[in-house]
Amino acid sequence: MALKHKKRSSFKRFLLTFFGFIIVGAGVFFGVQYITKTGIFRIPGVVYYDESLNDEEKELFASIFTEEIDLDKDVTISARDELKLPDLNEGEFLYSIRVPVTDFYEFSVDNVNAETADDLLNDKSVSIIELDELNDKKRLLKVNNKYYLDSFDEGAIFRIISFDSKKYTEEIEPLVSEKMAKVFPSKDTVLTFVQTGVTALSRGMNQKLYSVGDAKYFAANIGEYLSSFDITHTSNESSFTDYANSRNICSDKRFIDTLLAIGLDVVELTGNHNMDCGDQAAIETVETYLNNDMKIVGGGRSAEEAFVPLELNKKGSNIMMIAFNQSTGGATYDSTPGANQYYEEVAKSQIQNAKNAGLFVIVDVQYNECNAYASTYEDTTCDYANSAAGDQVGLFRHLIDLGADIVVGTSAHQTQTFEVYGKGVIYYGLGNLFFDQVWWPGTTRSIMLSHYFYKSKLLQTRLVPTVYGNEMQPRLMDKETTVWFLNRLASVHP
Repeated sequence: MALKHKKRSSFKRFLLTFFGFIIVGAGVFFGVQYITKTGIFRIPGVVYYDESLNDEEKELFASIFTEEIDLDKDVTISARDELKLPDLNEGEFLYSIRVPVTDFYEFSVDNVNAETADDLLNDKSVSIIELDELNDKKRLLKVNNKYYLDSFDEGAIFRIISFDSKKYTEEIEPLVSEKMAKVFPSKDTVLTFVQTGVTALSRGMNQKLYSVGDAKYFAANIGEYLSSFDITHTSNESSFTDYANSRNICSDKRFIDTLLAIGLDVVELTGNHNMDCGDQAAIETVETYLNNDMKIVGGGRSAEEAFVPLELNKKGSNIMMIAFNQSTGGATYDSTPGANQYYEEVAKSQIQNAKNAGLFVIVDVQYNECNAYASTYEDTTCDYANSAAGDQVGLFRHLIDLGADIVVGTSAHQTQTFEVYGKGVIYYGLGNLFFDQVWWPGTTRSIMLSHYFYKSKLLQTRLVPTVYGNEMQPRLMDKETTVWFLNRLASVHP
């Protein structure tokens, strides 16, 4: 009996020990869970929305962090606005870009000064829009003298979203990276394209070249600016020849160096003086352009060549340039060189074909010149688009109605007004970029159209005036004169 009792006592001790280990183990197991808030004591991670977020942003994140999402760690989402794009740290994303704009016809304000993003947002003199709302019907302003489409990291309000979590990489990044990874315009993806007005390197400029000896002289003040664009255009209406002198509209052959100095890419040949030096000079001039990697439009060595529009494809943007000579003379109708004559059915067909192909369409027109050359004072006659012979306003608007996005008058030796019309924009006359007409104030000025394209959408056209004097070296117009000049032209739009 004693032996049997001893066996029972040993078994009881074993059971007590066994269950003791279980209890202690369970206590340790659940104790650790309690302390670390894991297992049955685990508290799911919470999403905290900082007050800096707006309602739209909160709605977006609510669609991401739904009740089905089980986070291990808390996450705090916040936002801030910067006037300069910062280097982004882990968990930070560029969420949006907003820019200041004003009315298309308002040129009194070009720049807004602000110390903080809130200062800019609270400035009632300007409108703040999302970058994807920007188009050529609104005028983009500088911020602290920084133009967004030139800098891309200043001149705007940059909205930064931050995710603060101890497990950002494991938990948050897989959930938000796809929706937060946005692509914005950059220097590598925005196509810059500048259109300039009349170029006629001739007459008095030939005489000036004989004295200065270097054709790059004429581009000294503007060459660097024009060369900075991806594509640079001018309408040159003077052919190269050995017979150029101070009285004819023919160019000394050395003037090719002027065009190279401005980085010229596209030569428009709609002018009515390209034939002044004879067929052979016109043909050789076209070949000189082509040999220097310049493209031609609106004219050529034959009617067949002159007829062909110019398609420009660069940095993801696709543009069609169509250029006509409308009644100023110098057109070709056969195998001889000259300008591309305007025909209604041709214009209609080429514009519609380009639009059907998804191209942005620019139509340049060599129209009748405005004649206000008798005045040595500030004559505003040519400011008005209806000052030229014929119905200039009617024709240019008709081209917009046919589907053109921009219509540009490239024959005017004196600048003319501009307007938003229908779905497009019209610039009636750009004036002289290079010429010898120094006798009248109106002929010494021009407007350069600085276009900014992103994925074939025109984000902005910036109007940049030039002026030259007896030295015949065009330069950028100073700020005060620019405001006066552009407001003057804008005030008489149709």
